[in-house]
Amino acid sequence: MRVTFTAALAATSLLTLSACSQQEQQTPAEDTQAAAAEGIEGNWKSDLASTQIEDEPNVYLVKEGQYVCSTCNPPLTATADGKFHPVADRPYYDSLAVTIVNDRTIKFERKKGDRDVGGSTWTLSADGKTLNTDFIDKTAATPVTGKGSSTRVGPAPAGAHATSGTWKANPASSVSDEGLTFSYDLEGDTVRNRSGDGTSYEAKIGGPDVPIQGDASGLVVAVTRPSDNTFVETYKRGGKVVGVATLTIGADGKLSGVYENKMQGSTTRYTATKQS
Repeated sequence: MRVTFTAALAATSLLTLSACSQQEQQTPAEDTQAAAAEGIEGNWKSDLASTQIEDEPNVYLVKEGQYVCSTCNPPLTATADGKFHPVADRPYYDSLAVTIVNDRTIKFERKKGDRDVGGSTWTLSADGKTLNTDFIDKTAATPVTGKGSSTRVGPAPAGAHATSGTWKANPASSVSDEGLTFSYDLEGDTVRNRSGDGTSYEAKIGGPDVPIQGDASGLVVAVTRPSDNTFVETYKRGGKVVGVATLTIGADGKLSGVYENKMQGSTTRYTATKQS
């Protein structure tokens, strides 16, 4: 499934895969593994409460009419005057408007060309220790909405907006079903995936990269199966690996996922439950 790593999901974005079968006589343990592998077919929903994020803190600075994210990859600087300004090297947007709403609130709006692709609003808690985020991701056909937060681990510099400082991201507190649901279908060595936001792909296990249909950034994926009940999606953009998703189907029928964001150096872990 396409990784919708909008701010919140560093959030919570999630992933997945497919299989083939052995022809040899199998032991009971191997039978269990094969059943687990076949169990990836169907409709799934990620368990948001299971999300765990391993990531370095983010550093933001809003001061003297400028917004700076020094830990973004690549680092980002934008004028904070409420108007859209071009930004470079962002796969899902090419212009950004940053608005200082008040002394505790910042609003972000994003476009790709003339198309609105979403945004977020940051609101600082009364005690200054929590940065709450509401977001909407419109980069795919069906928008994904949600809420998240970050915990302060470093102070705002003197004279900076109160949302400035060093922040440790928490797992998202809510995400609409479009960002949590996905399905898989297997036919021989072909795997078909569709995510709740409308993106999809069809790939051969062990085959070449294929495009993610409905993704506006040129993302491609290749699928492998290193063991009976483990599948790996490798995501690339412009020939460079940007993320790796490893999925394991357990004997209990649960899906355990690990997504490594190679651009940010972060790891997100989660589980998913089959819906049908």
